[in-house]
Amino acid sequence: MMATDAGHPGRKNEDFAGAVPSGMVLVDGAGGIAGAEKVCHHGVTWYATRLGGALLGALSDDRTLREVLAESIERITDEHRDTCDVTNSISPYAAVAMLRFSDGLVEHLVLGDAVAVIGRTGADPFVAHDPREVMIARSVEARLKGVPEGTDEYRRLMLELRAQRNSPGGFWVAKDDPRVVDEAITGSCPTDEMTVAALLSNGVSRLVDTLRLTSWAGLLHLAGTVGPGEVIRWVREAEVRGDVAPDDATILCCSRTRQLGDG
Repeated sequence: MMATDAGHPGRKNEDFAGAVPSGMVLVDGAGGIAGAEKVCHHGVTWYATRLGGALLGALSDDRTLREVLAESIERITDEHRDTCDVTNSISPYAAVAMLRFSDGLVEHLVLGDAVAVIGRTGADPFVAHDPREVMIARSVEARLKGVPEGTDEYRRLMLELRAQRNSPGGFWVAKDDPRVVDEAITGSCPTDEMTVAALLSNGVSRLVDTLRLTSWAGLLHLAGTVGPGEVIRWVREAEVRGDVAPDDATILCCSRTRQLGDG
């Protein structure tokens, strides 16, 4: 099951999500600020879609998830290295979350502020997330309130945030350097412990970690009962009530039986 919604009417959705029998991938693209088209004419949606497609195509490989992500970052970077300034701070980048089902295990990888949640029998959900970007971004976002997009001050604050990307003491995302995979959060749990699993862009995970309107277990329950589309609708309503700027929102989830063919 999947649902996605662009954060701003009239703008492209910069999230990508997809699934194959061996797993699921979510890519939350970012980087599109004023002047970015002069740096990369492809844009954020292109980057997220190309990276997501490469990851899906390699999920069944014998390589580790870190190796799969590193090769995919390098491959997509090479596709526009000759036409775009891929190292520029405003060129496209993305958060990534992956799940792979193989050899009796559910493997996960998270890089950036995307989230993987695995519901487990008789236990709290396992949550794989990296809080570094959220913690760093909060101070900048507080200063962004009321600053119109496209102004010099907005651009200055966004550049300040991006200066902390992929650097020691900052936060880490997929961009042009495959070595960032060393900072990814990875792990696994037995497949027979899993009841349901979900990948979330931060536009959906905010229901728990920012708006604090439910728990991770509650979010999984909502997705399984009312459906992913309804979860996003609740996010949008909560954003209005909490005066929170909307973001692209994507949720991709599956049950163990549906994913693994048990029924």
